[in-house]
Amino acid sequence: MAQDTEQLKGWIGRNLIDGAGQTVGRIADIYLDDDTGEPEWLAVSSGTTGGDVSFVPLTGAAVSGNDLQVQFTRDQITSSPDADADGQLSKDEEARLYDHYGYDYGERRSDSGLPEGGGAPRSNRDDAMTRSEEELDVSKTSREAGRVRLRKWVDTERVETTVPVAREEVRIEREPITEANMDQAMAGAEITESVHEVVLNEEEAVATTRVTPKERIRVDKDTVVEEQQVAADLRKERVELQDDTTPR
Repeated sequence: MAQDTEQLKGWIGRNLIDGAGQTVGRIADIYLDDDTGEPEWLAVSSGTTGGDVSFVPLTGAAVSGNDLQVQFTRDQITSSPDADADGQLSKDEEARLYDHYGYDYGERRSDSGLPEGGGAPRSNRDDAMTRSEEELDVSKTSREAGRVRLRKWVDTERVETTVPVAREEVRIEREPITEANMDQAMAGAEITESVHEVVLNEEEAVATTRVTPKERIRVDKDTVVEEQQVAADLRKERVELQDDTTPR
């Protein structure tokens, strides 16, 4: 792929895929070599929030549909040494990155923007292919399922009961004159008019009310455990051997 700076800037925001075709993240920026001005590094945002930026050499990059593909693995890119995404890499940061990707780092640069003699990784790097697959990781979260309330209101019902009540009634009692009551009988005038008044009493039922506590009511909670099924589509890398040698 021709390393034209203006052409490469059009790839900012598109996906970067690794050598196995797995999406690494979105291309966040293109970093140029300070000496030659040639494109040298791709800054790739691989985090869900866009805050995790990894750097990968531009060498060997090729167009793959609407994506840009590099020769390195996703694990190799995302595990690259940390570097500040501030628009320029320091010499120390570049040295760590070149060593990570298997290039010999030097102060002198070639016209491609890579270190001189750095067109291909060192042959002593790991030549094995990493096969990865997704595993199901189930976690639990708590959410509000609803609310219950205790509501109290006043209900009125009519209650009737029967109670005994007493009242006084008058009756006439006559007693003959005897030696015992002779003095009382002769105490007044012989012939006279008079009125003798007697007060009569009676009971009357009066209804009143009083408040009496009857019981205490509260809402309690029980935890019920039940089985809930979860499912997810898991991706799995597969590796096969392609033998292009000519049969003897």
